[in-house]
Amino acid sequence: MDRYSIGQAAEKLGVSISTLRRWEREGKLVAERTTKGHRRYRQDQLGVLEDSFSGQRVTLAYARVSSHDQKNDLQRQKEVLELFCAQHGWSFEIIEDLGSGMNYRKKGLITLLNRLLSGTVERLVLTHKDRLLRFGAELIFSICEMNQTEVVIINQSQDSTFEEELAKDVLEIITVFSARLYGSRSKKNQRLIDGMKQAVKDAENG
Repeated sequence: MDRYSIGQAAEKLGVSISTLRRWEREGKLVAERTTKGHRRYRQDQLGVLEDSFSGQRVTLAYARVSSHDQKNDLQRQKEVLELFCAQHGWSFEIIEDLGSGMNYRKKGLITLLNRLLSGTVERLVLTHKDRLLRFGAELIFSICEMNQTEVVIINQSQDSTFEEELAKDVLEIITVFSARLYGSRSKKNQRLIDGMKQAVKDAENG
């Protein structure tokens, strides 16, 4: 393959699509356009960028929200991360995720772990600790320590959406296990899920 779409290029380089767009604005990368206006990146351009990664430790910023209705919050996180890193003069990349803080198989998280384990990350920047994972963030911080990666958390206080997201995460777990116990279409399963949804709604309104 000698031409890559923006999604394929992002996956090949292990960065987010928004990072590729920023590099294009900064002149680090030039995209060709198809007749329908879609970006295409040449293999030789991506190869140069891959070579520049070799031996160079970078700053990674990670942003995450749980659901599609929080995309505005995801954008705000990215803006905060971009401003913070730019103010410190760091050359950085942003990895973003859409998924539960209890989901350990998110695409962005796996990319982040691979980059951390490669030893090429100088620092990891987060807006809040719980943006990384709901539970288990300390394990990733241990990986950072082993690879001499600095962890920077911009806001040390608890995220204002903590309770709301935690309730959604608990509901997700109960939905999965109740479906396994009773079957996804059983009345018991549906009653349990409906009860949990009402409890989450009551907690949000309370």
